[in-house]
Amino acid sequence: MTTPFPPDAVDAIKRHMNDDHADDALLIVRALGGQAEATAARTTGVDAEGIDFAATVGGREVPVRVPWGMTLTERAQVRREVVRLYREACAVLGVPARGAH
Repeated sequence: MTTPFPPDAVDAIKRHMNDDHADDALLIVRALGGQAEATAARTTGVDAEGIDFAATVGGREVPVRVPWGMTLTERAQVRREVVRLYREACAVLGVPARGAH
């Protein structure tokens, strides 16, 4: 696991995802993380290759990793990749995606 992101950037990304996009994380975990029965998800990490979640499945936490579509080299790419994963998850689940993200 490699990361071009310093720890404070990773912490900020996790905080933003958990505070503002917990529902999006759950959709991603259900559709792309192989945990269709998940009832909650929180972001636990990001690196150049993917994003990590702790999903609640059957009352217990399960680690889930979803890879990016490419190796990331800049923090700005994280947002684009999360939006892409969110939209892909919505398409898989048949849920309408929000317009501007």
